[in-house]
Amino acid sequence: MYQRKKRRPVAEINVVPYIDVMLVLLIIFMATAAVITHGVKVDLPQMEQSELVEATETPPIVVSIDADGNYYASIGIDPEAPMEAVDIAAQVKLALDKDPKTPVMLKGDGKVTYQEVLLLMDFLKKAGVPSVGLMTESFEQ
Repeated sequence: MYQRKKRRPVAEINVVPYIDVMLVLLIIFMATAAVITHGVKVDLPQMEQSELVEATETPPIVVSIDADGNYYASIGIDPEAPMEAVDIAAQVKLALDKDPKTPVMLKGDGKVTYQEVLLLMDFLKKAGVPSVGLMTESFEQ
């Protein structure tokens, strides 16, 4: 009679399914990270009492929205004439092509809706503005 050899149980873990799961999760996280970071980046100015802008050689481009929702820009032919947002974006793009370090400031009336401010900021972002400063008035205490 033959005696059978006893085999020891194999103590190895098959890691291939774990690697597949890890790669799928990596792809999911990469796809959702691109969606989450969508938005308009704004650098809010930090200031003391009346310091609005650092002293630079070039004056800032000031884009304004009045209470009626009309847009104005401190550059162009007539800074006092209302303009379309597309025209403002085109003029800002031209000014930034000449001097990319020109700061861009946004001045909005307190009665303007947040949506209108965001729309103008989106036009400025599409025009290539790297950061937008928001102008405020300081409170006298």
